[in-house]
Amino acid sequence: MQTRAAITINRSREEVYSFWRDFANLPTFMHHLESVDTRDDRHSHWKAKAPAGRAVEWDAVLTDDVRASRIGWRSEPGTAVPNSGAVHFTDAPGAQGTEVLVSIEYEMPAGAAGKLAAKLFGEDPAQQVRDDLRHLKQVMETGEIVYSEANPAGSQVKRFVKQRAAQPLTERELATVGGGQR
Repeated sequence: MQTRAAITINRSREEVYSFWRDFANLPTFMHHLESVDTRDDRHSHWKAKAPAGRAVEWDAVLTDDVRASRIGWRSEPGTAVPNSGAVHFTDAPGAQGTEVLVSIEYEMPAGAAGKLAAKLFGEDPAQQVRDDLRHLKQVMETGEIVYSEANPAGSQVKRFVKQRAAQPLTERELATVGGGQR
């Protein structure tokens, strides 16, 4: 499976690259990651959340690292979830910051059944990459990830949870939150 996503961040290429290249920062905006331990300048150990409360771990090696331009990696042989990918950092048009393009290839455990299970549990990898990039943008531009009350866990909320449609508050709700009467 392959997935690609991009976002523009209002920060310099050097800032965005440096933040990403310090792999210990990745779990701050990639919520499926529990940890990334750097072993040396090319090797790291990754631990991620998997569907049904499980975890998956793998070792990765950098295959490409060009300062403020791109980072490439692949998992070491024998991992439970073979993966590879690259992150490209380019100047956004009109001096609007940095465009970040992420491309990832991976093998889902259990093939198509694993992909379906991940989607049912709200852990679709393509959606995770898009969410991660939005979170990166927020961290880089504001210093924090902002959640709305309508969706406190981001778009990774379980897809089968039904949210009620917006509607006016009742008189009782108005009195509770508004502190007064109508």
